Amino acid sequence: MFQHTIRIGRIFGITVELDYSWFLILGLLTWMLAVSYYPTEYKSWSAGLCWFMGAITSVMLFVSVLLHEFGHSLVAKSYGIRVPRITLFLFGGVSQIAAEPASAASEFWIAVAGPAVSFTMALLFWWLRPLAASVAPLEALTKYLALLNLMLGLFNLIPGFPLDGGRVFQAIVWGMTRSFQRATLIAAFTGRFFGFAFIFFGVWQALAGNFFNGLWIAFIGWFIESAAVSQVQQQVVKGLLVGHKVAEVMNREFEPVSPDVTLQELVDREVLAHGRRCFVVQGANGAAGLLALTDIKHIPRSAWAATRAGQAMIPQEKLISIDADAEVWNALEKMGRDGVNQLPVLEDGRIVGLLSRDDLLHYLRVLRTIAP
Repeated sequence: MFQHTIRIGRIFGITVELDYSWFLILGLLTWMLAVSYYPTEYKSWSAGLCWFMGAITSVMLFVSVLLHEFGHSLVAKSYGIRVPRITLFLFGGVSQIAAEPASAASEFWIAVAGPAVSFTMALLFWWLRPLAASVAPLEALTKYLALLNLMLGLFNLIPGFPLDGGRVFQAIVWGMTRSFQRATLIAAFTGRFFGFAFIFFGVWQALAGNFFNGLWIAFIGWFIESAAVSQVQQQVVKGLLVGHKVAEVMNREFEPVSPDVTLQELVDREVLAHGRRCFVVQGANGAAGLLALTDIKHIPRSAWAATRAGQAMIPQEKLISIDADAEVWNALEKMGRDGVNQLPVLEDGRIVGLLSRDDLLHYLRVLRTIAP
């Protein structure tokens, strides 16, 4: 499957990735600093030094963003919540926190941790500034990073989802109303308000002649508003699915295939003839694993006639699966988090069904139809 990120390593058990859009903003920020900020502030600097400092400053800004995200992630891990990865992208960074916090208090502390790290770094760089006074480029770097971290912390405290301030606001409303869903919807609608405000202000700035900054502000507003709408839609879907079990949705009508059948036979007899895309491979002793069309595509076509299903399948012990009595919402989250289109459903350690995205979409349509 095509990947939109580049993995750069693991820190504290958390994978750190770069989205391709990160390279765009890194280049734009470097260019802006090299041709606008540094030549204006430090007129005696050469063009080469301005470009060098622009690149260093841009990289250090994203190091600051990464530390901001680690603030969220490490506090989440302290509450026992798994954090698989942190991704740096066009608008900064995002921590993939695997589950919702269990309480308003944990949500509050996880949300506030990021801005707290940014403010701490702003103070640290401001304190280092006099120590670097004898080296002009180093003093300029510490000064700029102090201001950037201060702005990063303040911006994230805007009380609208998906910003940290929106999550802090969500936690406060959650604590007051005892309803996570109501708190999330209120924070999301507040986020939409701020998103539209940014868009309006950005367009006004662009029309007033400050085109680049105005366009960027409007773009940030669009991102905030879109993320807030997505959160509202997610809560609507969650409200429909809450209380429903995977056993209600999964497809029990699957025909297992032998581990000895060749991939060419499967493609000719099942994929092309009947459109099947996923197979439970079952031997004499029961289910042995799962074979999806994507697994077959990873095998060279010239080897299909000699490769058996048992060789190409994912063994049951390595499968990403779900229990039959799990919540449907948890299954949907799991699919999104792990990037899979179907899950084998287990009951007493046996595969008893398959749950696909198509099954979930059909079930959602039915729920929406019968919803009051």
